[in-house]
Amino acid sequence: MMKTLRFLHLWVGLILGLPLLALGLSGTVLVIEPELRAVFTPSLPASPADAAPHGVAEVVTAAAAALETSGAPGARPASYAAPSAPGGTATVRFQAQRRMPQGGEHAHGQGGAPNRAPGGGMPGISVHIDPVTLTVVSTPGLDATIGWIHRLHGNLLIQDRSGRDLVGYLGVIMTALGVTGLVLWWPRPGQWRQSFIVRKAAKGARFHRELHGAAGIWGLVVFLVVSVTGVAIAFPQTIAAGIGSVLPMAAQTQGFAVPKVTPRDGVDPAGVDEAVAIALAASPRPGLALRGTSLPQSPDQAIRVVLAPPGGDAPSAVTLMVDPWARQVVEVRDPSAQAAGNKVTGWMRPLHEGEGLGPVYRVLVALSGLLPTLFAITGTSMWWIKRRNRKAGAARATAILQSAAE
Repeated sequence: MMKTLRFLHLWVGLILGLPLLALGLSGTVLVIEPELRAVFTPSLPASPADAAPHGVAEVVTAAAAALETSGAPGARPASYAAPSAPGGTATVRFQAQRRMPQGGEHAHGQGGAPNRAPGGGMPGISVHIDPVTLTVVSTPGLDATIGWIHRLHGNLLIQDRSGRDLVGYLGVIMTALGVTGLVLWWPRPGQWRQSFIVRKAAKGARFHRELHGAAGIWGLVVFLVVSVTGVAIAFPQTIAAGIGSVLPMAAQTQGFAVPKVTPRDGVDPAGVDEAVAIALAASPRPGLALRGTSLPQSPDQAIRVVLAPPGGDAPSAVTLMVDPWARQVVEVRDPSAQAAGNKVTGWMRPLHEGEGLGPVYRVLVALSGLLPTLFAITGTSMWWIKRRNRKAGAARATAILQSAAE
């Protein structure tokens, strides 16, 4: 049994090391994206303290105009994210049009979170804009790089659903590698202390083995949390069905999907600012402010409005789905009032992205993305050193036999 596990752990890791490494490193970059933007984004002139921000529609219109002049015509706005702090920039996410197999053009998207393409993996464009002055912050190099990393992490640059599925399956494999690694690491009686450290005298294959095991056991919990939640993000309906089979769970749309609504003849749908006002009026708790909203891509889509306390993170956010035709809220996701199963599914993305458990957890999530690279280096080194030693031993044995024959 252990021999089979060791064989599978080794060869699955060697064969899939590169894509797993890519997912880990890209995940680390995405976790620290706010810090990267703080470093590389030019500072804006301070707005007057009493200046009120423009409405969402005006901000989106200004961002779209800037995008038209920058050489990206035809992109459709998909989501709006309010500034995370006073004086910060808002983010308008656009989805570029893509040629469909039938030859038509379609701007896909269901109004996902900022800087994330929907499951199909279409290329997206983010515009960062001051909601008070409508000044666009231009960081084309950083935006292009971060966008590419988002697509790499979300679908390995494969622009259809198969890319997201592949990432989900790799998450399953990463989880399995973590579990089998724990089994293979499990120390014998009396060797527990040594199994958590890398001894100073360790060299060659022993050094790589001890580093592989020590890093794995210290980072195992966060590594498994990130892997499992990544699978849940890739397959939200499947995971929700599994959770719903063991925990009470109310029916609701999963992930960033929005409910379908029925367009009405002779009625103009509510705009995004009116939808936000409807959501604020229906807020289940006082003191919530706009965190972000989707921008519907077709008439039969609800508008997804996310409200949160000032400075609150994702787990504290309330999501309201607004029917723009009926001008009413059709679904509310309030973490404080949800069934146990809904709370579990609601935590999947925050846990994956390092949110909800404080700055220490966020740092640990960022570091966990480096583990696949460490595992790939130490695992490959162990295999290569053992292979080289076996060849050297075989050569010595052959030489001894030849000498004896003479």
